[in-house]
Amino acid sequence: MQIILITGGTGMIGSKLSIQFIQKGYHVIILTRDIKGKPSQPGLSYARWDTKKNYIDEEAISKADFIIHLAGAGVMDKRWTKNYKTEIVNSRVQSCELLVEKLKHVPNKVKAIISASAIGWYGADKNINNAFTESDKPANDFLANTCVQWEQAIEKAEALGIRVVKIRTGIVLANDGGALLSFKKPLRFGIAGIPGDGKQICSWIHEDDLCRMYLFALENKEMNGNYNGVAPKPVPLKQVIIMLARKMKKKFYIAMHAPAFVLKLILGQRSTEILKSTNVSCNKIKNAGFTFIYPSLEAALSDLTK
Repeated sequence: MQIILITGGTGMIGSKLSIQFIQKGYHVIILTRDIKGKPSQPGLSYARWDTKKNYIDEEAISKADFIIHLAGAGVMDKRWTKNYKTEIVNSRVQSCELLVEKLKHVPNKVKAIISASAIGWYGADKNINNAFTESDKPANDFLANTCVQWEQAIEKAEALGIRVVKIRTGIVLANDGGALLSFKKPLRFGIAGIPGDGKQICSWIHEDDLCRMYLFALENKEMNGNYNGVAPKPVPLKQVIIMLARKMKKKFYIAMHAPAFVLKLILGQRSTEILKSTNVSCNKIKNAGFTFIYPSLEAALSDLTK
């Protein structure tokens, strides 16, 4: 039985990914800061790590055949104060550095690391009709600079002979958290809240397809480097929210636009991520042989609202 070590394994994607790996016959070890109250079960165990104390259970490293690296402070969880922006960067970069450092010094058999990254690498659309591809250079803003440091930190594992794949993830549609949960909240009161003019392109992906993409990258030895974790059909954000409203409320909703200046007052710098348009291509992962279960927004929202 091959062993997969997962950071961020208790999060929205990590928890679902763990289940998929176990169902496929892998044993999963989740790295967590607190293993109390987390007993081992068939196919699943826990090991401690603490990036602030530069600590990882070395036995977990020595056992692992693969590493899935998802850990990182939530980009939209808090206002972007100076301290929280530092936490966003450090939680990603320092965790990568810790993994690479331990892989250098702890005897191991790790074949590949599949690491999260984000389409924040690309910044806002320069031309809405030209989708960003993996060869495009990074933008020059906070999230892009974070992604650059994040990817450079994990790429150092390549010097150890380890295959590294980075999934630049788009807006994940899921019922347990993320953007969709935010869109659903005002719909409880019959309001379809549309940020700004709603014309900004949303490069999204269904949570199940994202999990399958990690599994696909892990099992395909030919895959190296960057791949965009987005569905084939990006759409304007307004279309996402209106389609969700129709599925949840039929005709019983009112569409309301939240002006950009209001979002800036409420969210601060985070509002730029909601208001910007980012059209991203998934052709590279498709050409590698990956197929989407939910290639269209209609298919994705039908599943998530059934």
